[in-house]
Amino acid sequence: MATATFLSFSAAAPSPRARVRRVQTTRAAASATDRPREVVSPKRRLPLRKVPGDYGPPVVGALRDRLEYFYGPGGRDGFFTARVRAHGSTVVRLNMPPGPFVARDPRVVALLDAASFPVLFDTSLVDKTDLFTGTFMPSTELTGGYRVLSYVDPSEPNHGPLKSLLFYLLSHRRQHVIPMFREVYGDLFGLMENELARVGKADFGHYNDAAAFSFLCQALLGRDPTESALKGEGPKLITKWVLFQLSPLLNLGLPKLVEDSLLHSFRLPPALVKKDYDRLADFFRDAARGVVDEGERLGVPREEAVHNILFAMCFNSFGGMKILFPTLVKWLGRAGARTHGRLATEVRDAVRAHGGGEVTMKALAEMPLVKSAVYEALRIEPPVAMQYGRAKRDMVVESHDYGFEVREGEMLFGYQPMATKDPRVFARPEEYVPDRFLGEDGARLLRHVVWSNGPETVSPTLQDKQCAGKDFVVLIARLLVAEIFLRYDSFDVQVGASALGSSVTVTSLKKATF
Repeated sequence: MATATFLSFSAAAPSPRARVRRVQTTRAAASATDRPREVVSPKRRLPLRKVPGDYGPPVVGALRDRLEYFYGPGGRDGFFTARVRAHGSTVVRLNMPPGPFVARDPRVVALLDAASFPVLFDTSLVDKTDLFTGTFMPSTELTGGYRVLSYVDPSEPNHGPLKSLLFYLLSHRRQHVIPMFREVYGDLFGLMENELARVGKADFGHYNDAAAFSFLCQALLGRDPTESALKGEGPKLITKWVLFQLSPLLNLGLPKLVEDSLLHSFRLPPALVKKDYDRLADFFRDAARGVVDEGERLGVPREEAVHNILFAMCFNSFGGMKILFPTLVKWLGRAGARTHGRLATEVRDAVRAHGGGEVTMKALAEMPLVKSAVYEALRIEPPVAMQYGRAKRDMVVESHDYGFEVREGEMLFGYQPMATKDPRVFARPEEYVPDRFLGEDGARLLRHVVWSNGPETVSPTLQDKQCAGKDFVVLIARLLVAEIFLRYDSFDVQVGASALGSSVTVTSLKKATF
């Protein structure tokens, strides 16, 4: 099993060879007395401050932070909130898991507010090479021997062709997306109704896993995976494969010492999941043949295209639906009957007036509350909580109140929930407010919704790392809300914890009465 070597390091700022940036200064106004020069940030003229926090002793400091991150009071949110309070700053130095002995260097400068976070989107300032999962990169043995697009920086020559391939994958069968979603998720709700009638509750996540993979394959590739050699095992194989990639970052609820020793200190051997991965690759080699052909026209070798399509559909898309859809159902379920009534009225009126009784793009465009409710779920609990980037040069990162000097080569890390629940930007940030993004005031807030590794107000390009499926994800989330409220007046849920997102059990479905 290949593991990274954990290098010794000190708490001092790294990259002693980095160029020292000349900091702009201004002289305070004074009539007769020379006052000390005030050093300020170049963009907003904020006072400069040294990034507070420390990394602790080598190895020991990283282990301390890892244990607090996974098992400390307040969980993951509490880990970051405690440091903000301790240092009086939303930009701090800390160690990010996994640390020893998986990641070579766990030291980061953490960006924990809406003002500093967006620097991670600027690829002229930060390098994204091999940083998709943070301070460590899973073995390429888990992706057919290839560095797939998520780990490729836009400056690399294969980034453009690979992202173009994903744009094609998402768009070439666009006319099948809505009807296939309604068919597959209509079956899901039928199965859940039967389960509710039989035992009084239904696990949404269980049915969603099967529906998500079936929908993606049929809508984007025109193939039903249950009619292939995979049969109904696709979601199980994917979940196991994802576990082998993300195990150093997960909390599975095992006894602390067992979990930390087995999952967070060493990598799980890729050989243990190779047969499962090969079964997935065989399916996509056949089912995605037309998309692979397009990849070849774009200059992407066929086998590399296969593994990128597999990763995009299984890790990015299926994994995203596995997290986002239960999250969305959780927050909608908790929103209560009044919100359910508003959504049901909007959905049914739009479908009758603009869809001829069917869900269409025109009908969806007349459902602003549905769209706002989706954006609010993406804000309050983004499906990908963490982003990373390595500083390409010396720079000043600005929070709301201060500028902070960052040296070339330092790792920047952003914890997105603290950026998208920043009280300096959002009123009642900890509350799910379904109509938050309605009207002109709501539209102005959308630039702070950044779940896609970029603002909601911009579209992904070949030159950035914003999610290629940004609009696709918002579309299918809106379709889920529309499907629910076409069928039901209201519903109730019970919510539990899960290694990936939330565990949601539906306890009642009140069928549509108007």
